[in-house]
Amino acid sequence: MRYFSSSFMVTLLGLGLAALIGGWGGLWIAFNLALLETSLSFDNAVVNASVLRHWDEKWRRRFLLWGMLIAVFGMRVVFPLVIVAVIAGLWPLPGPVSLYEYFSSGHWPASDVLSMALLQPERYAAILTSAHIEVTAFGGAFLLLVFLNFFLDYEKDTHWFKPIEQLLAHLGKLEMASVLVALLVLLLLASHLPVAEALRFLQAGIWGVLVYVLVDGLGDLIGDAGAAAKTGIGGFIYLEILDASFSFDGVLGAFALTKNIFLIAIGLGIGAMFVRSFTLMLVEKGTLTAFKYLEHGAFWAIGALAAVMLLAARWHIPEAVTGGVAAVLIVIAAIHSWLVRDKGIAQ
Repeated sequence: MRYFSSSFMVTLLGLGLAALIGGWGGLWIAFNLALLETSLSFDNAVVNASVLRHWDEKWRRRFLLWGMLIAVFGMRVVFPLVIVAVIAGLWPLPGPVSLYEYFSSGHWPASDVLSMALLQPERYAAILTSAHIEVTAFGGAFLLLVFLNFFLDYEKDTHWFKPIEQLLAHLGKLEMASVLVALLVLLLLASHLPVAEALRFLQAGIWGVLVYVLVDGLGDLIGDAGAAAKTGIGGFIYLEILDASFSFDGVLGAFALTKNIFLIAIGLGIGAMFVRSFTLMLVEKGTLTAFKYLEHGAFWAIGALAAVMLLAARWHIPEAVTGGVAAVLIVIAAIHSWLVRDKGIAQ
């Protein structure tokens, strides 16, 4: 339980704060958001662990501390404010104009995004959800490349779904295969969208591809030792963007339960804390080494999430379906790994 002690402490503090903000209703909403975020993000924890196991203790501590703060406040509070600020052409935080209007009229205006989120939550939610295509295209493209770069590796000698994974590994002999596949997927999906939406989808998706390529090669660019294992500052940025990609849909979906940005931050933040705890447990217990196909199951779950996010530009797929598929893939991978290890069945 030592891995989860800090998560339970954060949960108690967070739910107490949620009760102060919204009473019993606020507590119930925050609890449900935390539960959904935790249950739908176990694949995120496995992928984080697959990267962190190559890190030294110093960078692990940095990720678990500073990465936690960035995940909760940066990705689940600040980032949505920035999206709305760009779309609405407003300042993210109150400034001199807000103060002037307050002293002039006696009422605090919604002339910045934070004030809008507090005073006009319906308007804030509408503007944020209007960026759904850009958000899902960027996150979906980034996660698709995470999935592809794991399997399009011709040196990989461990396969779970052997026929498919061996084919993908063979395709990895083609230089920049993952980028080519991702761009082809974006073009194919854009062809099924209206022209205006297709342009927005392609622009955001291409930015997702560019950011992945930049972050993936950042270690080599700045001279980090062990860049291939995504260590150092390059790996830290990689995991933060990966977490953001996982959290995009959760942030947007949270507005179906509440428009209160503080309850959303508390609920999703608690979930993010448990994801960090699961990550630490998987790393220190060597679970990925003991369960040889668990990592494969998590990356297949990422592939499923990437597909859902990209398809969401054209069709709506319930989050429960995505989370269910991810959970099934990871459970099957864990069971198969256990059978192979303990029962000695044919692999």
